[in-house]
Amino acid sequence: MELGANFAARLEPFLLMSKSAKGAAAAKLIQDATAAPGVFVFAELLDMPNIQELSTNKQYEPYFSLLQLFSYRTYRYYLENKDSFPPLNSAQTTKLKYLSIVSLASERRILPYSLLLEELQMPTIRELEDLIIDAIYLDILRGKFDQKEQQLEIEYTMGRDLEPGQLEKVLAALQNWASTTASVLEALDTKLVEAAEHRRSVRTEIELHEELCTANLKEVQERLKESKQSSRKTGPYPGGGGAGDSMDVDDPPAEGNVKIRNRGRGLSEVAAKQQRKRNRL
Repeated sequence: MELGANFAARLEPFLLMSKSAKGAAAAKLIQDATAAPGVFVFAELLDMPNIQELSTNKQYEPYFSLLQLFSYRTYRYYLENKDSFPPLNSAQTTKLKYLSIVSLASERRILPYSLLLEELQMPTIRELEDLIIDAIYLDILRGKFDQKEQQLEIEYTMGRDLEPGQLEKVLAALQNWASTTASVLEALDTKLVEAAEHRRSVRTEIELHEELCTANLKEVQERLKESKQSSRKTGPYPGGGGAGDSMDVDDPPAEGNVKIRNRGRGLSEVAAKQQRKRNRL
């Protein structure tokens, strides 16, 4: 369920009473509405004719300003312009601090404790955290504490009423956001088309490469087949001859014959030496 979804319903009784309330009664109605539990939006009450009449009455103009304060301004604004408003009671002060956190969260997601302590004039961090916890339970905001970094991380907040003239700024910001988003989407569409074309191109190249590889492989296989068939038809290498056509080669002498010849040569040399000795004698 969206935060603040039932806040408008809680304002309904005050809208009904404002139709008949004038002057002091209308001023009292504003005091009651700004202090009432669970009432955090006031734009519809601010637009009621009897309430608008207070802005032109010097006596009750501060009450009309009070309703504007709770619609779209902050606690710091109240402190800086106290003389323009009736005094706030405890319930009004606490509610205005809740709404001030919402306004701060609209400007930044991370709210340092130091900023909150200054803007809300809280004396201690403990009291600040208690205030934020109460705001979370009241469905004014969602967030979590980062006590190590001393900050509040905002996840979501209720919406506050828009100050006069702010609607045009919001619309301009939304139009700028829509234009930027459209440009980003157009760029993404272009990239997707380019990616699809590149994918098709790569797929085509892969298919052509596979076809070429298949053709080359087939050609190589055919050539190998033709080569084998040709070698079978031509027979042995020309001039090769059989076993009978081999060249004659002298067999090496047997090892035993070499020894016998050498032994005989040695005996004849010994006999010749003995004969030469006899002749000398």
